[in-house]
Amino acid sequence: MSEWLVLALAMAAASVVVLIVTFVRHHTAADDDDPSDTPDVIEYMTMMIGVVYAIVLGLAIAGVWEARSLAEEHVQTEAHALHEISERVRVYPPDVRDRIRDDVDAYVDHVVTTEWKTMADDGHVTARGEKLLTRVRHDVTDYEPKTDFEAQAYQPLLDQVTAADIARTGRAESTSPTMPGVVWFGLTIGAVVTVGLIFALQIRRTLREVILAGLFAALIAFLLFLIWDFDAPYGRGITATAEPFLAYFSQAGK
Repeated sequence: MSEWLVLALAMAAASVVVLIVTFVRHHTAADDDDPSDTPDVIEYMTMMIGVVYAIVLGLAIAGVWEARSLAEEHVQTEAHALHEISERVRVYPPDVRDRIRDDVDAYVDHVVTTEWKTMADDGHVTARGEKLLTRVRHDVTDYEPKTDFEAQAYQPLLDQVTAADIARTGRAESTSPTMPGVVWFGLTIGAVVTVGLIFALQIRRTLREVILAGLFAALIAFLLFLIWDFDAPYGRGITATAEPFLAYFSQAGK
């Protein structure tokens, strides 16, 4: 099922629930019920709970957005480091240079075609990818420079291998959800309480109030969906992509 279809159904369901509860409450209210007779303390509590929940939602959205941005940064750093390795080995002998470049290309191709799908579907990187990157590391570290020019390129190459390895580790860690289960519990309960407080204010069944109540519930559903979607940087609708790898290695995956 498409994430956008899930969003549409969630927003529609939230609005329908509010409309149904409003309709039922209106028809079961006592004859002497006065919707305008709402205690001041309830209005104050409703306002404070709404403000607190809005702050919590804002922090949650900021947290998952930051995690998504960090995931994109890991991908960009890793792709750039691998590109630098391929370019810097041009000073090495042809057989060594070609072997390193072939191993880098094999690793990138695996990431783009296989590992990315595994990250999206299963939430982890592959052991094969780790082996391919280790092969690149061994290619670089096992070669003994023969000239001063090669020696000058050796340490920067090691630095780029380290940068790629660190970025891969960060990418692997970013495949896990950012929000703990207890936070989702709090966000869900907070949404129910916040929307439920609409009825504590004894809203009338006027068209204006019903529409506003439905839109408010739909907005809460949309914000929760946004957090859920960003919570998996590589696995859901608005995701970090493998585009940085394809930008540096245009033949990857072909």
